[in-house]
Amino acid sequence: MGDSEAAVAVKTPENKAKQMVKKSTWNDFVAEAKQINMIFTPMLIVTTSQYLLRFVSTLMIGHVGKLYLSGAVVSMSFTNVSGFSFLFGMASALETLCGQAYGAKQHKKLSHYTYGAIISLLILCIPIAILWIFMEKLLILIQQDPLISHEAGKYSIRLIPSLFPYAILQPLVRYLQSQYLILPLLASSVATLAFHVPVCWLFVFKFNMGSDGAAFAMGLSYWFNAIFLGLYAFYSPKCADTRAPFTMEVFSTIKDFFRFGIPSALMVCLEWWAYEIIILLAGVMRNPQLETSVLSISITVAALHYFAPFSLGVAASVRVSNELGAGNPKAVRTTVWVVMVLGVIEVSIAAVVLFSLRHVLGRAFVSDNQIVDYVRRMTPFICLTMILDSVQGILSGVARGTGWQRLGAYVNLGSYYLVGIPVALLLGFLVHMRAKGLWIGLVAGSLVQSILLLIITSFTNWKKEVEDTKERVVEKKVPDENK
Repeated sequence: MGDSEAAVAVKTPENKAKQMVKKSTWNDFVAEAKQINMIFTPMLIVTTSQYLLRFVSTLMIGHVGKLYLSGAVVSMSFTNVSGFSFLFGMASALETLCGQAYGAKQHKKLSHYTYGAIISLLILCIPIAILWIFMEKLLILIQQDPLISHEAGKYSIRLIPSLFPYAILQPLVRYLQSQYLILPLLASSVATLAFHVPVCWLFVFKFNMGSDGAAFAMGLSYWFNAIFLGLYAFYSPKCADTRAPFTMEVFSTIKDFFRFGIPSALMVCLEWWAYEIIILLAGVMRNPQLETSVLSISITVAALHYFAPFSLGVAASVRVSNELGAGNPKAVRTTVWVVMVLGVIEVSIAAVVLFSLRHVLGRAFVSDNQIVDYVRRMTPFICLTMILDSVQGILSGVARGTGWQRLGAYVNLGSYYLVGIPVALLLGFLVHMRAKGLWIGLVAGSLVQSILLLIITSFTNWKKEVEDTKERVVEKKVPDENK
């Protein structure tokens, strides 16, 4: 046998091994993509349904009168920033705690963490409710229109009953999604929307309660959703392994909940507040109605698209936290690659479609030709925002699953408040780029945020993260875990 034949004989096993590795990697990728899709698709519907609850209420209030609509819009902006977003962010701590505990097969801890989260959030509702009671005075203090301030204050007080079911609902959502129980979330959110539409119509129009009726309907709908999921969690056999009675062990979880919950809330709120600040800045420009209208349309379009990367982020959070708890660093790396690839595919399609519709996009919201043309010129920047939001939305999910909430809060603080808003002020006012300048400021903040999250994720030692998870979850076993 010649030298060349011997070389082939030697190389053949190596080539076969390489082919097997490639095949294994591809199979892992496809299997992970299926897992991600099983979470992503239902969560996209869940997220959209939850958004439509508030949209339906706003739509019906709009038929009551302009003053009531203005008051409700201002109120919802204030209550989102000061209450709902904070509770939502706090509850996101369970994506780390419950997800990693489930992956580590510390199943009873899921109930304990969830009980602790519900208790904590219900207590936090009290100061939030007090703040909402004084909303009218706060709005007048910052020189808002007195009539709108009065209606906004009244609507905020009527929304207080919505806080408490929301504080129960969000931990239940995390409890179920950590176990891959996404279909109950899908069923409950769709059923809640189907419940909300007729109830809201009855209260607003049939009982002549106006905007008050829309607020009460919101509270009832949140209670409906929370009770639906609570009954499922208590009685479904699929929750049997993670179901546990309320014990004193619950109170020992509250410290961990706040340790992850406060920075998690800051991650959400710092970004949310930045957008609200940009809207307020538009209101003090030379033509505030034009600038505010254009920014509102831009934010609405970007927010509607954000449902997709946010849902991918939820899927990433569930998979990353579970695999860290199970001690599988290789699976975590695969998850990160898969969600990023899926995110790139999704946002590429969305950005191309939106850009091709730039000439008619504004007409979906208004008939004013000046605003329509302004929105057309803003569309490329909206597309860029969508791309960056896709990156940060997915990687924020990875951060929540890993337990990087504190680091994520620092990233968002630096990105938006040291870069984004200063750039927005510079371009919007000093360079006189108006709303476009303000939006470019947001793009700059999102760009820095995305780059930092990419760097952090790329250089992560997942084996060390597995060890940290094991130390936090597995080595602090719940008493009577196997009983």
